[in-house]
Amino acid sequence: MTLRSRLIVAGCVTLLVGLVSVFPARVAYQWLPAPTFSLAGISGSVWSGRASQASSGNLYVQDLRWQIKPLSLFVGQLRYKIEANPNPGFIDGQVSVNLSGAVTASDLRGSISLQPFGQLVGIRGLNGTLNIEFERLVIENGLPIAANGVFEVLNLVAPNIHRASVGGYRAEFFTQDTGVVASVEDTDGLIDVAGSLQLSADGTYKFVAQLAPKGNTPDSVRQQLQLLGSANDRGQHELRLEGQL
Repeated sequence: MTLRSRLIVAGCVTLLVGLVSVFPARVAYQWLPAPTFSLAGISGSVWSGRASQASSGNLYVQDLRWQIKPLSLFVGQLRYKIEANPNPGFIDGQVSVNLSGAVTASDLRGSISLQPFGQLVGIRGLNGTLNIEFERLVIENGLPIAANGVFEVLNLVAPNIHRASVGGYRAEFFTQDTGVVASVEDTDGLIDVAGSLQLSADGTYKFVAQLAPKGNTPDSVRQQLQLLGSANDRGQHELRLEGQL
């Protein structure tokens, strides 16, 4: 690249940075084609701003803040440092969008209530705390195509299983050539769980787990396990779920 070409590129990038730094976030949001999320109380610019409220479906956060990572512009991305406050909890990390529309989250951490997810998964009264720590999560066409991180559920309450807490559970996600996979286990749950999840790029999923009662498992929960069918020689009942997101 000649000196003249480099100067032209540097000038274009400088102009782009200048436009982004002052362009109102409220106007940019209105230009989005049918966004899958809603923002309210927008202030600041595309470069650095905030929204008093943000929601997508049943998920809701307060005080969403963003700050652009300027160097991402040189590789054709918009990458932001974000922070938000679910009630209760927190979320922070980096989110980038490339030219194809794929969304990548990195260094993502959070702690949120499971209560808003109850309607999504069809479990009334669902509650507990979901802790998130992901090194990388890529969403394309609304589906996760890469994931490396951990979901940890604390004090899970699912009234269709047991009125009180059934304890804690953990899922560790990995990216493979066939898609996203995860190992699932209990941490201090009332049920011993050893399972695996496979999620393909087309949205099909398969979850297979072996469930077994523990010494402190209530009789009502043991009866629920019996509904899964006969136990194997280790006292484990198989749970198998398949479908498409």
